[in-house]
Amino acid sequence: MTQKLLFVCLGNICRSPAAEGVFLHLLEKRGLSDQFVVDSAGTGGWHVGNPADRRMQAAANRRGINLPSRARQISLDDFSSFDLVLTMDDDNLAAVQVLAREAGPRATASIKPMLSYAGRFSETEVPDPYYGGEAGFEHVLDLLEDACANLLDELSPPA
Repeated sequence: MTQKLLFVCLGNICRSPAAEGVFLHLLEKRGLSDQFVVDSAGTGGWHVGNPADRRMQAAANRRGINLPSRARQISLDDFSSFDLVLTMDDDNLAAVQVLAREAGPRATASIKPMLSYAGRFSETEVPDPYYGGEAGFEHVLDLLEDACANLLDELSPPA
């Protein structure tokens, strides 16, 4: 059975496309790409159609991770199309929960904070690196690599 995951941040150009890219990278490494559908979206629509932020792309590329997505805004249909919606921070979580209530009974997706899957870090939110320096993008990738690996361990059947 194919599992469908949606990663969500504010503008869909830094954190959520990075989470999508990290997860896709792990799926490829583990040979599980055919078992998942993975996408990302933003709660806001400012960057719709744009690729991931060039600084996030550069940080991901240094780790051998490709960020293929184009920004889009989350829609009410996403709550019935995806099994799991993963949010990057408390504001994203609150915004997604409001939309899920608006979607009503058709909102069947589970909604969870991304870092609820973190193992090596005690942080509860993935910080937005947009206004910071290079180290912020690296830290976001560290958090996402940890959380995505644990998420995949939980979702994939034992080998």
